[in-house]
Amino acid sequence: MKNKRIITCAITGSVHIPTMSDYLPITPQQIADNALGAAEAGAAVVHLHARNPENGMPSSDLKVFEEIISRIRDKNKDLIICLTTGGGAGMSVDERVSVVPAFKPELASCNLGTINWGIFAIAEKYKEFKYEWEPMMIELTKGFIFQNSFSDLMKMTSTMNENGTKPEFEVYDVGHLYNCAFLMQKGYVKPPIYLQFVTGILGGIQSTPYDLMALHTTADRLFGAGNYKWSVIGAGRQQFPMCTMGLLLGGNVRVGMEDNLYLAKNVLAKNNGELVTKMAGIMRQFDLTPATPDEAREMLSLK
Repeated sequence: MKNKRIITCAITGSVHIPTMSDYLPITPQQIADNALGAAEAGAAVVHLHARNPENGMPSSDLKVFEEIISRIRDKNKDLIICLTTGGGAGMSVDERVSVVPAFKPELASCNLGTINWGIFAIAEKYKEFKYEWEPMMIELTKGFIFQNSFSDLMKMTSTMNENGTKPEFEVYDVGHLYNCAFLMQKGYVKPPIYLQFVTGILGGIQSTPYDLMALHTTADRLFGAGNYKWSVIGAGRQQFPMCTMGLLLGGNVRVGMEDNLYLAKNVLAKNNGELVTKMAGIMRQFDLTPATPDEAREMLSLK
């Protein structure tokens, strides 16, 4: 397995607004089609959010999630599905975690700490919007705090343990690794753990080699190399540079339109499969191979 790397594809997220790209998947059909295309291109895992199919607003509606999952499973029963518990701005913790008991996914995201979260900086260039909710949400994020308290983390991890779901821990800063170590000490989390280093988000650690090394070396010190697996995200134009560095350090990677809308400078990705294809191509340049879903299950100790 030493030459295998997991590609996760985050299909739509709750950060980007439809105005930013005509290709952003919104409806269950579009999200499912993009997930299937990502799988064909080499993704072993797809990370899913739901959106209101009428206007693209982030949604916690379990019926929408169910439709997305059903459409994927009708055509691909092997792909690993990772559901979000990050949700979107304004959703309660109960709303966010409700997907876990409802669908019992193999993987679900679990954000390891509270941070400021703002997309207003990247949206300032837009003066006209497709939907009324978009400028209001952008303005809201100037004062938005993405809450993930210790109480929230205990609830999230307990719910996942009860439903056989492995947490994919989202790490936005070095202190979040210490939060995870505390949860392990108290028995909420058992190794081997899976960490997703999220870089480049305003309010969190940034996308530089120094920041990624800080996360990687801190995780090594806290958990020991054999007790965790990790992956890296680079937001926006740093998606491919940070993922490439992650590969060279022995990590796995996440690409997708949740994190980055562009295939190259000034070239919008038409679908998530294009982003996965580019990442898989970079991987092969270093004699690395995208892991299959079953290989990823073995690597991550999934059920």
